Formats: sequence, structure tokens, C-alpha cells
Amino acid sequence: MRRISSRLLNWYRQNGRILPWRGHADPYAVWVSEIMLQQTRVETVLPYFEKWMRQFPTVQALANASEQEVLNAWEGLGYYSRARNFHKAAKIVAEKYNGALPRDLDELGKLPGIGRYTVGALASIVFGMDEPALDGNLKRVYARLFDVRETVDSSEGERILWRLARENLPKGEAADFNQALMDLGALICLPRNPRCLLCPVMEECKARKNGTQEIRPVKKAKSETPSYVHAAAVVMKRGRVLLARRPSKGLLAGMWEFPNVRVDGDPAGALTKAMKTAYNLRLRVKRETDPIGMFRHAYTHFKVTVHVFDCELISAVMGEDLTWIPLKDLDEYPMGRVDRQIAETIRQ
Repeated sequence: MRRISSRLLNWYRQNGRILPWRGHADPYAVWVSEIMLQQTRVETVLPYFEKWMRQFPTVQALANASEQEVLNAWEGLGYYSRARNFHKAAKIVAEKYNGALPRDLDELGKLPGIGRYTVGALASIVFGMDEPALDGNLKRVYARLFDVRETVDSSEGERILWRLARENLPKGEAADFNQALMDLGALICLPRNPRCLLCPVMEECKARKNGTQEIRPVKKAKSETPSYVHAAAVVMKRGRVLLARRPSKGLLAGMWEFPNVRVDGDPAGALTKAMKTAYNLRLRVKRETDPIGMFRHAYTHFKVTVHVFDCELISAVMGEDLTWIPLKDLDEYPMGRVDRQIAETIRQ
């Protein structure tokens, strides 16, 4: 154990990534980075982190912001429940803990959006506690270092990996050790074609010794990803466009979109009837014009193809979740990736 930690720490001190949240005096900055880095690559997070810290420089600033401001700043990072939970947690920390993250790990783990991994990361990096951290990246590293045969996304695999993480944690150096493992997974111990010859702990890696590094970690077999077809309507009137707000729970909760429906068969033919049912909108597809476009996107559990049509409004029953937005103001309304692409297309 000591050989692994000493070699890894020496490598990290010479080769660790320089990141804006590392060595930051403000625990909030580390918290921001950990929430953003969940299921998102560092390269993607970097510009968002800088922009976020300018817009919401403190826990109190985030707590005081509206949900729309928060979602708008998060737009493009995906997994928007992270942003909503972060906003909720900031309000709790501002009100209950005077703007400072609680050092009590049970209290820390009760905050929205903070799971077992984030507790360990914050405890070690922010508070200097001897706590392990274990996300997907680190699971891969531990599964190879110790040639773990169990599926890492099973309860038994999780139990084994958390035990290994705690047993191999060097006392007093948890912050650097956890971050060294993160960098090892990002730079050397890659998901495919690991760069074993450059690894500082190659000699200690059991998977490398056994020739199993390419098949570790073992994961449960994934089911086939379903694909769906949607039809979306762009309805414009005097420089404004009709937008719909999504429900407050579920995928892209609370964000804005062009009215759209899942359809079978011909998207243009199914659009008008489906819009009447879903939104109480009576529309006519302007068939004399070409469709605005077709957009594809892959979510975590399904794929979608959205056919977008220029439509004329015949009648509507307007509610609070349907509103006319000036084209020039579209950037102020948080949207998913497909709807943002539609917005950019119609503005061009």
C-alpha cells in the first residue's frame, strides 16, 4: 500500500494537472468544480467554471439567484438536475450554515446533489480529512490496480472498491492522493487503451501483471438504447416566437423548448393533431416552405430525432407554461441542446 501511495504522490506532484479550483482558498470553488465534474469531462467544465465563479462568486450569490439564471448559466453542461440540486443546497448552506459547508459529514451528505463520492472529495480536499473518494474514474483505477473481477456497478463491487479505497488511503495525504488518482485515470489509466508503460504504479498493478487491464473494470451489460422521433413547431409573430416551459420535474425540468411532441409515422402529418392534444394549440404546417431542420441528440437512456417545422398559429389557449418570447431575448431562456440549436437556426 505504501509503495502505491508514495509512487503515485510523487508522480502527481510532478505531473498533476493545473486546474483553477486546485489550491483554491475558497471551499465553495471546490464544491462548484465537484458538482460540474460529475459525469462531465474537465475540458468541458473549465470555461463553465470560470463563467460560473464570475456570475455566482459566493454561496450567497448562488442562493439569491433565480432558478432561470442558474439553469441559463449551466446550459450546455447537461444533467440539469445537478444545477437545480446545487441551487437548493446553496440556499440551505446560506440559511442554515451561514454560507459555509458543514464539516459534519452526515450533514454534508444530506445536502441535495451531494452523494457518497462528493462527500469524500469535499471532506478530503476542503477539510483535509482522511476520507476516500470513488467515482467512475476512480473505480476504473482501483479495479485495475487490484484486478477486481466483480462488476463495479453492482452492490458487491461497490462494497469491495470502497473498502480498497479506504484501506489504501495514506493518512494525512488524502487530498493529494484522491486527486492523484483522478489524474491517473484521466491521463494514464484510460477507459480504452490504458497507457500502462507511463503509469507510475505499473509494477504494483495486478491487472497489468495478469494481462486483464483491457477487460477491467467489469460492468453490467447495457440494454439497447431506444430511439424516438419528435416533431417541433416554430410559431412566430411580429418578431416573437412561441416557447413552452417543461414540467418542474423530470428531464430538463423547468427549461424552455419549442412546442414538440413524440410522433409515429410522418412527423409533419402527425404534428397538428398532437399539438392540439399536448398544448391546446391549433396549428397549420406551412407546407410551402421547407422544414426548418432535423436535429439529433443522445440522452443518457434514449436517443431522439427532432423534425422542426415552420407553423402558423390558428388558435391557442395560453397558459403560464406557454409564452411569446422576442427573438432577441432567446439567450436569456435556458434550453436543452436541441432547442438551443433550433433557436440559433431560426435567428440566422
